[in-house]
Amino acid sequence: MLAYVIQRVFQSAIVLLVVGLVAFSMFRFVGDPVDNMLGQERTQADIERLRTQLGLDQPFPVQYYKFLKGAAQGNFGVSYRQGRPVSDILVERAPATLELAAVSGFLAISIGIALGVFTAIRRNGVAANTIMSVSLIGVSLPTFLIGILLIYLFSVELGWLPSFGRGDTVQIGWWTTGFLTESGLKALILPSITLGLYQMTLIMRLVRSEMLEVLRQDYIRFARARGLRDRAVNFRHALKNTLVPVITVTGLQLGSIIAFAIITETVFQWPGVGLLFINAIQFVDIPVMAAYLMLISVMFVGINLLVDLLYFAIDPRLRADRTAAH
Repeated sequence: MLAYVIQRVFQSAIVLLVVGLVAFSMFRFVGDPVDNMLGQERTQADIERLRTQLGLDQPFPVQYYKFLKGAAQGNFGVSYRQGRPVSDILVERAPATLELAAVSGFLAISIGIALGVFTAIRRNGVAANTIMSVSLIGVSLPTFLIGILLIYLFSVELGWLPSFGRGDTVQIGWWTTGFLTESGLKALILPSITLGLYQMTLIMRLVRSEMLEVLRQDYIRFARARGLRDRAVNFRHALKNTLVPVITVTGLQLGSIIAFAIITETVFQWPGVGLLFINAIQFVDIPVMAAYLMLISVMFVGINLLVDLLYFAIDPRLRADRTAAH
């Protein structure tokens, strides 16, 4: 087990280095930040002085090395647009994105698994067929269109929920939360549904497919022949074996929720790191863009590593295969 963990951690570190290199290389082609930071009356001397101050006159390997060295220490430089440390900006924006992702992930997992089990057990029922038909909306429609439709229905027509912003928040140390205010909870509803709908639909259909496959196995027939109740067969035997492959896909989808929050945050003007990244692109704020991509990469790699280890711990066949290999 220890050797497997060390191997996966080493692979994760290599992935992060490659992602950092690709991201940092791409930023060289999105524009010159000096053009946005200096006014029309700038001189060539002003340009050269600012490039030297920002370190843009140094060779690319040197810039990349300094970026990695600072990132390892939690220092991503100073925002070209705001003139503040990027780490401070991320600390301010991260709670909004993490809370949105947490609520969306909870809805996607809980409702997705519940509906997947229900549609598998009642696969010939009217309710199950209706749910499967409606679920095509979550798969087919793009996220931004779902968000616009929800805003039109619940904000414009009905006036029940806010259409943008995070609502009132409460400061708890460095963390700002909207869970403790009524307007904050209302503001979470529409963006969390928009962000989690696709993942919920995917998880539901995957659970249903795996559940139907498991229910056709011989040991399920044997369990029914022994006289076990349907609840015990469906949840103690079938669902337990269904969740093994679902864990991998679910873990990756949780990473996607954070990464794809950009679209949702833009539609609802949610003050998170996704909206910060969009604004950084418009102003060629390279430190913010680099920090965001590295943050998303760390989350993806971390979640993937955790899923691999959890998968290894749950599935005894993997442990048996590695023991036999050695």
